[in-house]
Amino acid sequence: MSLSSGLFGFIILLNITFAIVVIFQGRRDIGSTWAWLLVLLLIPIVGFILYLFLAQNFKRKKLFYWDEFKKSGLDRGIKSQVSQFRSQQFEFRNKISEEYHNLITMNLLNNQAALSEDNSMEIITDGHKKFETLFKDIEAATDFIHIQYYIIRRDKLGKKLLELLSKKAREGVRVRLLYDELGSRGIGKRLLKELRESGGQAEAFFPSKFKLINLRLNYRNHRKLVIIDGKVGYIGGFNVGDEYLGLDPKFGYWRDTHLRIQGSAVYAIQTRFVLDWNQASQEHDITYFPSLFPEVPHRGVVGMQIVSSGPDTEYEHIKNGYLKMITSAEESIYIQTPYFIPDNSMLDALRVACLSGVEVNLMIPDKPDHMFVYWATLSYIGELLKAGANVYQYNNGFVHAKTLVVDEKAASVGTANIDYRSFRLNFEVNAFIYDESIARELNDNFRKDMAVSTLLTLEKYHAMSKWVKLKEGISRLLSPIL
Repeated sequence: MSLSSGLFGFIILLNITFAIVVIFQGRRDIGSTWAWLLVLLLIPIVGFILYLFLAQNFKRKKLFYWDEFKKSGLDRGIKSQVSQFRSQQFEFRNKISEEYHNLITMNLLNNQAALSEDNSMEIITDGHKKFETLFKDIEAATDFIHIQYYIIRRDKLGKKLLELLSKKAREGVRVRLLYDELGSRGIGKRLLKELRESGGQAEAFFPSKFKLINLRLNYRNHRKLVIIDGKVGYIGGFNVGDEYLGLDPKFGYWRDTHLRIQGSAVYAIQTRFVLDWNQASQEHDITYFPSLFPEVPHRGVVGMQIVSSGPDTEYEHIKNGYLKMITSAEESIYIQTPYFIPDNSMLDALRVACLSGVEVNLMIPDKPDHMFVYWATLSYIGELLKAGANVYQYNNGFVHAKTLVVDEKAASVGTANIDYRSFRLNFEVNAFIYDESIARELNDNFRKDMAVSTLLTLEKYHAMSKWVKLKEGISRLLSPIL
């Protein structure tokens, strides 16, 4: 036997061993299993190295700890609300919340997502408006600023934010900045030096344990949260970078959706930040202090839950919330998402809604920022078009909003896309909103966007070239691990 044939046989044996590991390690989704097997077969050895980096399972690991925050009394409030819901004794202030009590119960029992009904909010869809408003709130901070983003660029906007945070830290405001190491890989220690020397703190989520090697790089913290003095909270799709102001010619105008919230929901946003911060921090854990959850006057009547999900949880909480909303729809569904790679349950729910006479409207970008994801999205779009959905391709730049609205009554706005990555791999957070005026405003924004979008018909879809269809097919096979 020649050396080359012996080496080839050894590689084949290793590949079979790796494939067995993929099949039997944990209870992985069958689609993901087949996708990884395809990668192993097409690129032996290298495929398994990718698997080591990209396919860890956090389901049985506890990453976030609540114990210290029992002092806040929030846990008692959640337990009391759970008891009231189970005994059907909860008194709703908002008729829309009462109508969606099953969805609220699911989020409460399985995600500790308390319902608050005293909130007011501003919907922000333009990057200039978002950062102008945010910077004003930061300037007005007197106690603390908690700020968390997946992406913070090393550009004009990113530097402006860090300079402002450093200024507030020098004024004695407690500043804590949490960023995802992969998403914000450009900022580096040198750019954070001024913030730290000014008295602020900065931490990276899932940082590399070895230089240039990060075995957890596939599991990213995709959340975008800001809490100022415990009174104002932000949640939504905007990251920090010049492209979010429409300054990147590749994307043009950046269309996103972000919420500025006042009311008790800010407590839940605060709790999410603190849990993430304490997971990332090695030396500067946040311990409970009363001003984290200050008493504030009721600002409005909007019902809301803050729902988190991630690879460490048994259930896909945000996806389950989406499914519950879709299956409850009687008249209309409006969705904006930059990536549409649904699993079978989500695709079936939307198809059934279409076939049941519910008006399903979906808006996606007309240009890709990730090629494989874009082509996979088109393949799933074809399925919905066949069922009768209205699909719009946004032409006025890039739509990055993550919104779902049903029957102009309930809505979800946050960080989670409709794809495998958001449902199973990323750490995400969404606001589930129960209010007609907010739902109507989100739908009005969608309809305004229709004026700068193209309706993709089934005829146009079938007319696409065979080359496009080939790219769709390949991308769809890999979609569970994109």
